Amino acid sequence: FVMDDVETTSELALAQIVLELGARDILVGGLGLGFTLRALLDSPHVRHIVVAEIESEIVVWMRHGTIPGADLLDDPRAEILVEDVRAVVTEQPRRSLDAIVLDVDNGPDFLVRDANAAIYGPEFVTICAERLRANGTLCVWSMSASAQLAAALRAVFVKVTERSIPVRLQDRDEHYWIFTGSSPR
Repeated sequence: FVMDDVETTSELALAQIVLELGARDILVGGLGLGFTLRALLDSPHVRHIVVAEIESEIVVWMRHGTIPGADLLDDPRAEILVEDVRAVVTEQPRRSLDAIVLDVDNGPDFLVRDANAAIYGPEFVTICAERLRANGTLCVWSMSASAQLAAALRAVFVKVTERSIPVRLQDRDEHYWIFTGSSPR
């Protein structure tokens, strides 16, 4: 279970957080069903969004209407790359982004792909910080709280926040988490 089209509160919150911080040039890790991308593109202030999606089928399904979102792929501000998010982030010039939004896997503690553990570790968090402008923000979705992720963020960002996002899943109250690191050291 990786994507949900019923409970999208936390995906929309990812976009809202970086928009409220004034992000105009953004990298999104994980196209998913496009909820975060759509919320970002709804802002007239967004200049450019690079989206890294590892599953080519998602882009094909969106393009052919199997899932909604072909209009997202056609927006000239959106650049969709079918690659691993680690490679896409690394390829970005230093200090070129206002925000990096990662909604990859289920977070560091409930991985679908073991290789994704590196996304939440100190080395990749540092690479993300190096791609951000002075007041830039790394915003990470997780299905649970994570001391490991919070520590990785604190090592390279001046300000770190952990937000619990209440969600309703299958008739029960749950929480997802959004971690932000702002102002790289």
